[in-house]
Amino acid sequence: MKPGFHYVNGQLCVDGVPLSELAEKHGSPLYVYSGALLQANYRRVAKAFAKTDCLVAYSVKSNSNLSVLHLLEQEGSGFDIVSGGELERVKKVGIKGERIIFAGVGKRADEMQAAIKHGVLEFNLESEAEAERLNQVAATMKRKAPVAIRVNPNIDAKTHVKITTGKKENKFGISMNRAMALAERIRTELTSLELIGLHCHIGSQILDSSIHPQVVSVVTDFAREVMARTGAKLKTLNFGGGFGIAYKAEQKPLDLKPFADALLPELKKLGVKLILEPGRSISAPAGVLLTKVEYFKQGEAKSFVILDASMSELMRPTLYDAYHEIVPVLKARKGKTAVLDFVGPVCESGDYLALDRESFVPAQGDLLAIKDAGAYGFVMASHYNTRPNPAEILVVDGKAQVARKRETVADLMKHEL
Repeated sequence: MKPGFHYVNGQLCVDGVPLSELAEKHGSPLYVYSGALLQANYRRVAKAFAKTDCLVAYSVKSNSNLSVLHLLEQEGSGFDIVSGGELERVKKVGIKGERIIFAGVGKRADEMQAAIKHGVLEFNLESEAEAERLNQVAATMKRKAPVAIRVNPNIDAKTHVKITTGKKENKFGISMNRAMALAERIRTELTSLELIGLHCHIGSQILDSSIHPQVVSVVTDFAREVMARTGAKLKTLNFGGGFGIAYKAEQKPLDLKPFADALLPELKKLGVKLILEPGRSISAPAGVLLTKVEYFKQGEAKSFVILDASMSELMRPTLYDAYHEIVPVLKARKGKTAVLDFVGPVCESGDYLALDRESFVPAQGDLLAIKDAGAYGFVMASHYNTRPNPAEILVVDGKAQVARKRETVADLMKHEL
C-alpha cells in the first residue's frame, strides 16, 4: 500500500486506518501523522544525496513530537535544532551529539553550554556577537566549540517574504565580506572556536530547482577562499533545506536532482561532508489536521464554514496566507460547489483556514481533513481563547498510537497562581 493518506471505499485513511475511526476515538481537532510517509520522505532526501558523504539533519522545529523524532532516529537521521528546548527533546530520544546541528540567531549562554557538554557536531554562527559569546562560554569550559559560519549570499529564494532567509535584509547569516573577517578572527583571536564549516540556508518552500545550484556555486567558491586565506581545513558544508512540497494540485515537490548534480563534483574536490536540514519536505505531507464542521453560516457577503479547528491549531494560513487543501473524510458525493470561507471559533477576523475557496459544500457535523499539516502545525499552536492543544496520533505499521495526549483546560491553568 502506498504510504500516506488515500481514500479506501470512500473513506480517507492513513496507512489503511480510517481517519473517521481515529476522530471518533480521540476527538477533534486532531493531528494525525503517517509514520510510513515520514520514513518515505526522509528516504527520498537521503537517496537523492546517497553518492555523497551526507548527514540529513531533520529540522526539529518543523515537527518536534518525540514519537516523530524517535521514528526518524531509527532511520539514521541527524537533527537540526534551534533552542535549548529542542536539544532536550533530541537528548530524550537518545540522539548523540555528533548527529546534532545547533542553529538559530539568538542562542543563550546556557544553551551553548548545554550543547557543548553534549558534544554537538557544530554550531551555525549567525553573527559576530554570537561568536564572541560562544568563544567565552567554550573558554570557561576549557573546550573548543566546533562552528560553521552561516553566510548570507543575498540570493532570492523566490518564496514567501516571511520565509525567505538568504537576502541581505533578512536577520539570518553574515555577509560574505564579514564572514571572511570573522573567519580570520576565529583563527587569530577567538581561539576557543574551531572553524570546521560553512552554512547557508536561503529560505523555505522553494520550488524553483535552479535556486539551490546557484547557492552551490557561491558557497563552494567562498569555501575555497576561506581555506586559502585563513588556512582553515573545512570539514563540512551545510546547505540547509527549504525543499518545497506540493501544497496545491498544480505544484510539484522540488526536484532534488539538479541540486545533487551540482553538489557532487564540488564536494569531491573539496573533500568535505555535506549537511542538509530538511523539515517541511519530510513532515508536512505526512500529517493532517482533522476538524469537524460546527456550523454553516450564510452571511450577507460571504458563506462561512465554521470549524472546531482554528488559527490556534494551524497558524500558517493567517500567518503566511498559506494554502492547505481541505477535503472530506467521507468522500463527498458529486454536488454543488460554492465559494466558501473555512473559519474557526477564535475571536479574531484573522482566524481562518481558507478564504474564498471554491469548494464542495460540507454539512454540519462533517469531518474534514486539512492536508499537509505535519510541519509548522502543532509546533506553532497557541492557547489563545484558553483553547487546549489537540492530541497527536502517529500511525506506524498500520497501528495508531497516541503521540501526545489531548490537553485539558486544567492543564492550561496548573502553573497559574
